[in-house]
Amino acid sequence: MTRTTHLLYLHGFRSSPQSMKARKMAEIVQNQHPDVTWWCPSLPASPRQAMAMVLSGVSAWPRQHMAIIGSSLGGFYAAVLARQLGCPAVLLNPAVYPSRDLARHIGEHPAWHDPAQKIFFEATHVQELVDLEALTPIDSSHPASSLAVIAKGDEVLDWREMLARHASGQVRLLEGSDHALSDFDDVLPEILEFLHLA
Repeated sequence: MTRTTHLLYLHGFRSSPQSMKARKMAEIVQNQHPDVTWWCPSLPASPRQAMAMVLSGVSAWPRQHMAIIGSSLGGFYAAVLARQLGCPAVLLNPAVYPSRDLARHIGEHPAWHDPAQKIFFEATHVQELVDLEALTPIDSSHPASSLAVIAKGDEVLDWREMLARHASGQVRLLEGSDHALSDFDDVLPEILEFLHLA
């Protein structure tokens, strides 16, 4: 992989650009790689709208020099986009079957980093996820250009499902940790090396 000059970060469900991992990556890019284009958009609840917004936003980015980082639901989006765009991706505890997992979360939810903000997750959004899942079949014959960071201690998603889906790429399997990857600093060097930003 060539050096990353354009980096997209996609946050998870009910998360935001204010997440610990997003802010840490933004700080590293700003302080150590100020020439790198960084974009961490606030994603709408609708998966279809989120994907359309991101595809439009990166339409002029150089495919051979761009990469995506995605966490949880953002990791699922990142895997879909990386497949469509042919660019590498770092997947942080990526959702594998979000339509199944989020079907029980239909309704109104407070945002994690600003409880005053509300997220409305609708039944139609579940179908939009089903449509996106059809775009990411497991294909071990074409190794993915991805680094999946998977925590066995994830209390939200099943690490076995994540490993089965992303085993064709590079995998960093953490024995403990949690869904938020509160020990993110420990895996940062590997992520930066994968992105050729070390």
